[in-house]
Amino acid sequence: MSNNFRGNFRVGRRRRQGGNFGGNRLDINRFIHKAADTCVAESYTPRNSFEGFGFCPEVVRNITKKGYASPTPIQDQSIPAILEGKDLIGLANTGTGKTAAFLLPMIDKVFKNKRNQNFSSATRKRNQNFSSTSYRSERVFIVTPTRELAQQINEELRFFAQNLGIYSTLLIGGANLNRQAQELYRNPHFVIGTPGRIRDLINRKCLNLSNFGNVILDEVDLMVDIGFIRDVEFFISLLSRERQSLFFSATISAKVNHILQSFVKNPVTVSVKTGETADLVDQDVVRVMDKNKKVDQLHQLLIQKGFDKVLIFGATKWNVERLTKELVNRGFRAAAIHGNKTQGARLRAVQEFKQGLLQVLLATDVASRGLDIPNVTHVINYEIPKTYEDYTHRIGRTGRANNKGTALTFV
Repeated sequence: MSNNFRGNFRVGRRRRQGGNFGGNRLDINRFIHKAADTCVAESYTPRNSFEGFGFCPEVVRNITKKGYASPTPIQDQSIPAILEGKDLIGLANTGTGKTAAFLLPMIDKVFKNKRNQNFSSATRKRNQNFSSTSYRSERVFIVTPTRELAQQINEELRFFAQNLGIYSTLLIGGANLNRQAQELYRNPHFVIGTPGRIRDLINRKCLNLSNFGNVILDEVDLMVDIGFIRDVEFFISLLSRERQSLFFSATISAKVNHILQSFVKNPVTVSVKTGETADLVDQDVVRVMDKNKKVDQLHQLLIQKGFDKVLIFGATKWNVERLTKELVNRGFRAAAIHGNKTQGARLRAVQEFKQGLLQVLLATDVASRGLDIPNVTHVINYEIPKTYEDYTHRIGRTGRANNKGTALTFV
């Protein structure tokens, strides 16, 4: 950050001084941290290649089309165990490639099962005396904490499963429930959803979890944090005992461990955590000397060189909406995602932000929970979050995939 920038906006220096953080007096030094000169992780040499995993050629072709050259550590260490049918506990920071780590072997499993079913059916038609194993249709159930993350998983699934005849249904709030129920009657291979909408469809008897032989809980620690622990426990109670269970979480607290014990059997554990996400981001504070000029300070930040893809967090949906309108009136390409927005509007805003059509995306903490948006240059905490954990999740949206990022907090 330039000296001129520091002079204009009075960015905080390392002084022993308290700051209002979620109603508590905390040292503002917790928002000031200089990332290492390089954020590139230690060199990792994978033991496997995508061609060497034993995926069917059709899956390998889609991986190549995606541009993946070699597996990330979580993919390299998880995929072999998943392909062997073992339960797995994956501990990894966000942005490590874990979505592909569980999607690729599941897509391969479903596709091979589908192909075997087709072969068996064709053979029986040719030879009435043919006796074959009765193949159970492989189906995959994925639970994740937020709509945006469920949508991202579904998008990645569709890319990797293109031209394979594999179908999915997305179960999230803010979308038409009756349409989702109709899609479930078609028995899609993958069902991906958030706890609230999943419970709704179970209560309507549209979704029978005992029909799924593969179950994935993603970002479990976040589901616990936002109060979905009882839903997750309810889902587990409905699952078939004969299943493959995959469990992904950044941390394992006592509550998460309670879920873990009832979910997996003799699991393989893979941990590729490389430290806290916050350690990989340049963090600083912007002092607000006059609250009436706070938005002017934000304006001056956003017109600085390098503020190309900025994620701004506010405390409430009303504050976020008000600030978005102000920035749009000032000529910025900006949009917001929060609880009062329709699901279509939220998805459209995220897509436009990803594609670079927006410079600024404003959000409540819903966006800090697992969103994977590449190349976010800056995270700005326009309003301080309730907890330091929320702060860490917010700033984790930048500095991903070994790209350097910056986080600024208004104090």
